[in-house]
Amino acid sequence: MKARALLPATLAAVLGALPVAATAPETSLRPQARAPQSVAVTAAVQEASVQVAAAEAAAFVVSSRARPVSRPVSDQLVQVAARPADLPSLGPDVSLRPYMRPKAVEEEAFFKRRKKRKGSVCGNVEIQGQPAGDVPGKIRGCGIEDAVRVTSVSGVQLSRPSLMTCETARSLNTWVERSVIPTFRRRGPVVELKVAAHYACRTRNNRPGAKISEHGKGRAIDISAFRMKDGEEITVLEGWKRGSSRKLLRRVWKGACGPFGTVLGPDADRYHQDHFHFDTAKHRSGKYCR
Repeated sequence: MKARALLPATLAAVLGALPVAATAPETSLRPQARAPQSVAVTAAVQEASVQVAAAEAAAFVVSSRARPVSRPVSDQLVQVAARPADLPSLGPDVSLRPYMRPKAVEEEAFFKRRKKRKGSVCGNVEIQGQPAGDVPGKIRGCGIEDAVRVTSVSGVQLSRPSLMTCETARSLNTWVERSVIPTFRRRGPVVELKVAAHYACRTRNNRPGAKISEHGKGRAIDISAFRMKDGEEITVLEGWKRGSSRKLLRRVWKGACGPFGTVLGPDADRYHQDHFHFDTAKHRSGKYCR
């Protein structure tokens, strides 16, 4: 608003400094015949007009606080294509659209998605494996209906294909996605889970006369170690006791209490000193985590 108020004063000051022109003749002179004084006056008036226009533009910016209008994305993309050397300096607003990707990249991504979808089970592309059908039990109470043989979850491989129900596979995938991957991100990334046990038609802890284990129903899996991309292996047996791995292992153990109904670790009993036991059994009192 201050700049707008200065407009009359600026114009008056410029015009006041100009010499008074002589009375114009009845017949206007051609440009080449104009007096030097008239030429000077014309130039000064033009300069004054430029100053007034600049002052008006400044007043508009100050009063309206208008933000600069960005160019259409199409114009920006043309500039990117014309000057590829400037790509590193461009801001996030100038992003390449999918239709600008090389054809080979699109085809590779398409075939990867199709392959991943083809190898998925349980209606989730993050759970890779093969359908195994019904698995009969050798003793009464064992067996799995519509079993799946899982090879990886959320991009993390299992050390061996593991038989289980889809419910257990989904719980395993949730745990890996929400707890294992974030926990080992700085140390890893984690690329493999070492499976100590999956489906096995047996009683609990292999004790004679005991109830059928959740392993015998395809609802349990035991994990004994985590392997990182650089080859490092963090075992439950050693890492749970001491060192920098202790905190990480306790975090993933706690993170399993939710996706799974039963979570057992080295503090549970002497049978679980070297692995985590996870199963999807339902308990009347809620989750059982020790």
